[in-house]
Amino acid sequence: MARAVRTDVRIQRDVVAELAWDPRVEPQEVGVTVDDGVVTLTGWVDGLARKWAAQRCAQRVRGVRAVADELEVRPPGDERYTDREIGIAVSRALEWDSFVPAERLDVTVANGWVILRGDVEFGWQRRTAEAEVRRLRGVRGVTNLVAARPAGAADGERIRREVQRALSRGLGTERVTVDVDGSTVVLNGVVRSWWERDQAERTAWSAEGVQAVRDRLLVGG
Repeated sequence: MARAVRTDVRIQRDVVAELAWDPRVEPQEVGVTVDDGVVTLTGWVDGLARKWAAQRCAQRVRGVRAVADELEVRPPGDERYTDREIGIAVSRALEWDSFVPAERLDVTVANGWVILRGDVEFGWQRRTAEAEVRRLRGVRGVTNLVAARPAGAADGERIRREVQRALSRGLGTERVTVDVDGSTVVLNGVVRSWWERDQAERTAWSAEGVQAVRDRLLVGG
């Protein structure tokens, strides 16, 4: 039986409901419009963590084809942090995370925007470092220039098999195919939601020896 096509009105209503459901978001601050399945978020929030949470809310809704995040980050007037204070907070957060090799990372802060540089052994460490920074007060944005540099030579066929098996275990779908070019994983196929797309990318980054991931997945029914 064919699945009913979800209208823009229904998608908009569901995104608004999801924003209201998530305790990390102030839904009255976020405007939602939908055009042909593409959700646009507008307005302003008081931190990057809320901006990220709002984007994730929209991506979780069935029928969303893409999200245009136009939310601005504006810290409250009584909560202004200097770049020095933000830099210290970022450095400490990375040092306290046992999964991030903080000694291999450099942090630069300009007008509340954090730039991460350096190299790590595993791709998931790169993602973890960025996630740690996003949740901090005063941070307006993050540019992640950290490179994943595996210690040994990549075994492309082993990586392909391991990622494919992990995707089957986690997503229970055969509609995602995995190719490996050197130490780069390429994901192709169709997933049912943005959540599944993100999970597929996370899975690929977690494989040992992966230096980059190219996500070509489509979100469909």
